[in-house]
Amino acid sequence: MSAVSVQHDRPTRRIGAWTLQSILAAAFLAAGSAKLAGVPFMVELFDQIGLGQWFRIVTGAVEVVGAVALVVPGLASIGALWLGFTMVCAVATHVFILHTSPVPAFVLGLLNALVVYLRRDELVALLQRVRG
Repeated sequence: MSAVSVQHDRPTRRIGAWTLQSILAAAFLAAGSAKLAGVPFMVELFDQIGLGQWFRIVTGAVEVVGAVALVVPGLASIGALWLGFTMVCAVATHVFILHTSPVPAFVLGLLNALVVYLRRDELVALLQRVRG
C-alpha cells in the first residue's frame, strides 16, 4: 500500500479535511450570496474596485460554485484550487487597489491551500483521469 493511500485512510485526516471544507464552504457561500444579493456593502466595495457591478456578480458566482465544489466528493481539491486562486486575486485587489488589509483573504487562501494539501491524492487521481 502506498504512503498516499495509507494517509488517505486516516480517519483524523478525513474528518479534519471535511470539517475545514465545510467551514470554508459556509464562508464562501455566505460571501458569494451577499455579492449576488447586492448587499449594500458589497455594492460599495465593488464600486471602489472600479470594474463595475458585473464583476461583483461574477465574483459571487465564482465563490458560490467553489463553495459547492468543496463539499462534493471528488471535487474538493478543485474547489479549493479555484477558491485559492480567487483569494490570490483578492489579496492583490486589497493591496494594490483598495489599500486595505488583505489578511482575511490571505488566511482564506492559506486554508484553501491546506485543503488542496489534505486532498492531494484526490487531485492526483483527477489529473490522471484527465490525462487518460
